Amino acid sequence: MSLAVPPPDGTPLVEVEGLKVYFPIKEGIILERHIGDVRAVDDVSFTLRRGETLGLVGESGCGKTTTGRAVMRLYDSTAGTIRFDGVDVTASKGEALRRMRRRMQMIFQDPYASLNPRMTVNGIVGEPLDVHGEGGSTAERRARVGELLATVGLDPEFGVRYPHEFSGGQRQRIGIARALALSPELIVADEPISALDVSIQAQILNLLQRLQDRLGLTYLFIAHDLSVVRHISDRIAVMYLGRIVEVAASRELNLRPLHPYAVALLSAVPIPDPAVESRRRRIILSGDVPSPVNPPSGCRFHTRCWLRDRMGNPERCVAEDPQLRVLSTGHEVACHFAEEVDGSAEQVQATGARTLGTAGSGDAAGSGGAV
Repeated sequence: MSLAVPPPDGTPLVEVEGLKVYFPIKEGIILERHIGDVRAVDDVSFTLRRGETLGLVGESGCGKTTTGRAVMRLYDSTAGTIRFDGVDVTASKGEALRRMRRRMQMIFQDPYASLNPRMTVNGIVGEPLDVHGEGGSTAERRARVGELLATVGLDPEFGVRYPHEFSGGQRQRIGIARALALSPELIVADEPISALDVSIQAQILNLLQRLQDRLGLTYLFIAHDLSVVRHISDRIAVMYLGRIVEVAASRELNLRPLHPYAVALLSAVPIPDPAVESRRRRIILSGDVPSPVNPPSGCRFHTRCWLRDRMGNPERCVAEDPQLRVLSTGHEVACHFAEEVDGSAEQVQATGARTLGTAGSGDAAGSGGAV
């Protein structure tokens, strides 16, 4: 079986414009009333080029996973468009959507919950082939599954086993093999290593990179660990409360974040150099994350923004909703005063002497609700 896909050429593969995903809030048992919405994703736009890895980061509950599932059409969008290779998948239905789903697959976060415990590995990995009529004869199907398992570093003889007989890292490899079964062009990886031990995380990340180089895959990589996202991503998009607040090349974002929230996230990632780490100061954001049911007016980050406090709480942050704009540095930033972040003490302390390969792992969202 050939797993090859067209080589990366930098052309847009996924184009998301004005994506909104709202979940209705209802009350009443017999007569239900619509009383509000959870605005999980609220006006998100981005482009993912063929052969590229776009990292999507942010605190838990910011809408990362919902965005990924909407791109895969596992969730229906409330508004906006999602174009895959020029085709609007938000309007696709039936057989057209079925054919489109052959070209995009998903790796789920939990390798323990995403595999059917009653099916063997042969059945799990081979199921996409059956669903899309690519199974062939029993012998051909078994050979294809064996090749997929070998591709992700598993012994093809493991195909007769059940998920409970494998470790977490091996289960995630099975999930990756299943995602590769139909030779997709796009893979949405929803925190694929967050449930794994640190040593296994590195193995899975290296596997994903090798597969991308070999097969020309395009990744939407969702995570909350900025050190992991920097390792695998070409560009990084930072989300906060259903919105993208900054987009930049991976190296640029880690060396020169220009949104106050991105600066706070980076300040939570430790650098394994005691001399540098001793000079850094973590930015502790005040208050809790606002509710996506009733987000703040103006800039959604203004209720916790250290920059706004330092500037004397300008009214513009409350009255005017900032849109993503391209700065001279090439960053796209949704902040009225992003220029004030560049060169600030907070930016310098958050990044330290950060260079590629120096930052250790760490939860971007911190603990206890503070960043």
